[in-house]
Formats: sequence, C-alpha cells, structure tokens
Amino acid sequence: MTNLEIVKSTYEGKTSEENGENLAKYVAEDISWTEAEGFPCAGTYIGLKNITKNVFARLGSEWIDYKFTPEDYVANEDKVVAYGTYSGTYKKTNKPFKARVAHIWKLKESKIISFEQFVDSKPVNDVMK
Repeated sequence: MTNLEIVKSTYEGKTSEENGENLAKYVAEDISWTEAEGFPCAGTYIGLKNITKNVFARLGSEWIDYKFTPEDYVANEDKVVAYGTYSGTYKKTNKPFKARVAHIWKLKESKIISFEQFVDSKPVNDVMK
C-alpha cells in the first residue's frame, strides 16, 4: 500500500472498529501522537496503548458520534495531510459541534511514525461548558 492508502484506511473503513484495526496494523511501536494545545486531549503520547487510553477512550466515553470527516488529502513522499471536519455531541451538555481540522501523518517504511493535529479548538471547548 502507498502511504496515502495507509492513512486513508484509518479514516475510510466501513466502521470505526475497522479504522482502529487499520491504525493498529500500521503504527510504529514508538509512534508519537500529538493532540493540539487547547484541545481537550492535548498532549503528546508515545505508543498505541497511550494513544488509546488518552485520546480514543476519552473521545469514545465523553462524546456521542464523535468523528472526523475527511474532505481531502495531500501526500508527498513520507508525509500525508488529511483535512476536513470534526463533529460530535458532548455527552455532559448534549451540545453538538463542528470544527475544522488537519492531521499531519509521517510514515517510514510503511509504518506511521507520527501524527500531529491542528484544530480550531474553540467550537469543541464551547460545547463543553
């Protein structure tokens, strides 16, 4: 698979479980995952276990139908950028949101070595109040 196809497989599976399986299949053991400053899960996490605990488990437990809808991708050798929109509803307030986002993926030898999120955190934080 190309790097673009690998990244697409983490977003465009038939289910979120399939997306997660594809991510697990392609991540490097020491992947570095950075959630943007100001975002509820902000921080840098190393390894899939830490990412799952600090990002995916929180998003799954705190939000209803939280998702990223990709608009398009830009690929160049070892980097892939996916951009689009986050959406979901915060469980505690029952308020929905939409926010623009870009993800920068870096790959080496068909393994994802890093992920960095750029997001407009204000719409996310606003619905949490």
